[in-house]
Amino acid sequence: MKDNKHVVARIKPGSIAEEMEIEVGDAILSVNNKEIEDIFDYQYLTEDDYLEVLIEKPTGEQWILEIDKDPDEDLGIEFENALMDNYRSCHNQCIFCFIDQMPKGMRETLYFKDDDSRLSFLQGNYVTLTNMSDHDIQRIIDYRLGPINISFQTTNPELRCMMLHNRFAGEALKKVDKLYEGGIVMNGQIVLCKGVNDKAELDRSIRDLTKYLPYLESVSVVPVGLSKHREGLYPLEPFNKEEAGETIDIIEKWQKKIYAEHGTHFIHASDEWYILADRELPEEERYDGYLQLENGVGMLRLQQTEFADAVDKLISSGQKLKNPRHVSIVTGRLAYPYILRMAKKLEEIEPLLKADVYAIRNDFFGELITVSGLLTAQDIMAQLKGKDLGDVMFLPQNVLRSGEDVFLDDIHLPEVERTLQVKTDIVKSSGYDFVSSITGLSLE
Repeated sequence: MKDNKHVVARIKPGSIAEEMEIEVGDAILSVNNKEIEDIFDYQYLTEDDYLEVLIEKPTGEQWILEIDKDPDEDLGIEFENALMDNYRSCHNQCIFCFIDQMPKGMRETLYFKDDDSRLSFLQGNYVTLTNMSDHDIQRIIDYRLGPINISFQTTNPELRCMMLHNRFAGEALKKVDKLYEGGIVMNGQIVLCKGVNDKAELDRSIRDLTKYLPYLESVSVVPVGLSKHREGLYPLEPFNKEEAGETIDIIEKWQKKIYAEHGTHFIHASDEWYILADRELPEEERYDGYLQLENGVGMLRLQQTEFADAVDKLISSGQKLKNPRHVSIVTGRLAYPYILRMAKKLEEIEPLLKADVYAIRNDFFGELITVSGLLTAQDIMAQLKGKDLGDVMFLPQNVLRSGEDVFLDDIHLPEVERTLQVKTDIVKSSGYDFVSSITGLSLE
């Protein structure tokens, strides 16, 4: 057996691992006499109801543990490396890559380009398939893993090679055929670049991708994000209102056809297209259960639906503010009209509430970047300093690193509070959370 140790970093209290006296620092060597390559193997092998786990203590002593458990019961082990293997970096040089458009001097982790299929399952990342071997594909099929999120961009092999700057990128599309034949559930993404993979090429890509239904459950189309830091990169331009409308028309044409044939809308335009085209968001039914929320598809519609329901609940509860309440709400320019409308509605039903909404211009990355998730603390502080921000300033959850209080530019939340002289709080994207947070009233 080769030296392939996976070191335990944490043991969940009350877990099987704790009961079996597995400790932090122990190494898992094999399960049922099979060596563990990575997290795929570990999750698959530990699903059995009887396990023989070979562990090695820091002293070098080895134990074989016999474990009887429920088939899907977790052992309660967390490893030093979540993938139980090295992270695979991206070897493509995509013309639309946002990491290449970031300024220098940011924290090192922000410049890491991942293209690791295992992160697709663990975190929902989209992968190009160019970094996957036939062995990887076969393991996904054998282990019945899914869904896998695939970054297509185009089904034109030559164009895909150009867009990813990888001569194997077109050939990699054949791996989708294998996943389809293996019955693996997939979701897709197309990053649309003006004059490159839009219009007729988009129409072709959608047509080609429909052959993977029903295993390819959904495909989102998102506009390329363009920062002001594009020196030396492929010349790309932003879409205008008319072009956004044309893109929506292509997508909605296919939605009608696919729904009539398959009972699903399949192809979806991100919210940004509708805002840019100045069109109404699609009704909730057209999002097929919001399969592409993380790509900004239907996020605003879901928020509006939840908000309307939350307002009804608040009114029916009979609750009212007893004292004046003044809050400020920070958002990106993209969602500003929707957030402002919600804030005004709350002011209507709560006369003691004053809710100011501030759309922050993204000077750090450039004005073409309008989403809240790419706002920096320095832009927020520069544009709000000296303003009366009330009793509390609400920030969208995605401006901070997950589980931490640090912004993209490495400034921590307490520094923002000191600079602006205001207490801050986080409001989630849910319409229910928005109503309860802004009013300070409970919906339960």
